[in-house]
Amino acid sequence: MDLSWYNELNKPYLNPPSYIFAPVWGVMYILIFLSFFIFMFAKTDKDKKTGIGFFLIQFLLNFSWSPVFFYFHSIKLSFIIIILLLISIILTINSFYKISKVSAYLLIPYLIWTGFATYLNFGLMMLNK
Repeated sequence: MDLSWYNELNKPYLNPPSYIFAPVWGVMYILIFLSFFIFMFAKTDKDKKTGIGFFLIQFLLNFSWSPVFFYFHSIKLSFIIIILLLISIILTINSFYKISKVSAYLLIPYLIWTGFATYLNFGLMMLNK
């Protein structure tokens, strides 16, 4: 991935160094998949379809953000995607909580990090019109 475009952007005040993102996202993905695993194997009579649906939506939004931002250089569209991602994470947490509180709690760091990423995306959008 060519990061020269990103390196030239004006960054918001709290923008961390680039080397921070990969390890943080690595931890986030471990928590996300652990949460999903616990959710899927939770013994319950409750229907899991809604939780699975919200999980798949947030997962697709998560993986669509990077190409839209880094390949297509669309800061505005990536901002729309990340807002939808935040909403879908909240809906996933809510659905998971009904089945497994632990699986819901494991998604809280992901929600917080995505909230911070939303701030960064918004800052990039405002500083690079």
